[in-house]
Amino acid sequence: MTPIVDTNAPGRNLSRRLWLAAMIVAALQTAVLAYMVGERAWGLRSGVEILLKTAPVDPRDLLRGDYVTLNYDISRVPISTLIVGPPKMSLNAVILSVRLKRQDDGYWGIVESSFGALDPKPDTVVLKSLPFVAYAFDGDPTDASQAIIGVTYGIERYYVPEGQGRELEHARNDGRVAIAARISPDGVAHIRSLLLDGKPVYEEPLY
Repeated sequence: MTPIVDTNAPGRNLSRRLWLAAMIVAALQTAVLAYMVGERAWGLRSGVEILLKTAPVDPRDLLRGDYVTLNYDISRVPISTLIVGPPKMSLNAVILSVRLKRQDDGYWGIVESSFGALDPKPDTVVLKSLPFVAYAFDGDPTDASQAIIGVTYGIERYYVPEGQGRELEHARNDGRVAIAARISPDGVAHIRSLLLDGKPVYEEPLY
């Protein structure tokens, strides 16, 4: 008797493997998305709220899509605030921690910074920059044009309804825009609301 050979078996096995791989990828994507949403929600709910003053942005940095480009006073960290002084050699993918404290005008400003950890202190929050390259500093620390470290915090872009970005960018450059942000215990910033002339115009849900 001639044995019956199922010629479709390899195809079925391949289909099962592809289906299983697709399910695994989908599950991983769902898990990553859930983690990102959960992390943001946790940061907004548990973080300390601070008020940040925005700074003008080069007008050549045009609006791309429906978001407003944001720059902050705290994006320019004075080297004089470093508790150990400026780096003597270039550092790759380094994170700068800045200690912020509420100022007399209600906005929060930098009181000290460090390439290492900063311990908690009363009435302050510690905010961490995104990783960047810190170049060795060999300039004159008294020269204000050289004594600045430029950093970003991951809150430099705010999406708005279509067609409203231009007006907000003009208001930003006129000094009329501020940001209320929540700083999570691990030093990550999340935008809570965008304020125009001191009044919230866009607010993020706390989930």
